Amino acid sequence: MAEQREQAAPDAVLTRIGQVVILHHAGDREEARHRLLDLWTELGEDGDPLHRCTLAHYLADTQDDPSDELAWDLRALTEAEGAGSAPGLRALYPSLHLNLAADYVKLGRAEAARVHLRRARGAAGVLGDDGYGDGVRAEIRRLEGWLGEGT
Repeated sequence: MAEQREQAAPDAVLTRIGQVVILHHAGDREEARHRLLDLWTELGEDGDPLHRCTLAHYLADTQDDPSDELAWDLRALTEAEGAGSAPGLRALYPSLHLNLAADYVKLGRAEAARVHLRRARGAAGVLGDDGYGDGVRAEIRRLEGWLGEGT
């Protein structure tokens, strides 16, 4: 019974994150940011690295300042790296690096953007042939074109 509750808890947190992401996509960026920050505080420093990575990843998208967005995306990558081989994290690396590349483009740091774009491209082999994988690969190609990078 306790094991079932432990297994349900991660799903509950990811569900809560997903609900806030829907709110953000519906156009309420500020409320989404506040709710994600509340959840970040609730999880604390010892929270599950997958949850913290996912939260930081989405918190970056709610930021108004590109420097703040970069800080949250870097935090997401740090959480992923700290989690080791936690299930599900490998598939996040292409998107994490892609977001960092886009952040650096916004900040006018093309060389740093290229570094993370290459890392995103290198990690993309773990992506499935599905909507998510296709979307990430399309964004990698779009950013490659923008930065003048070829595969």
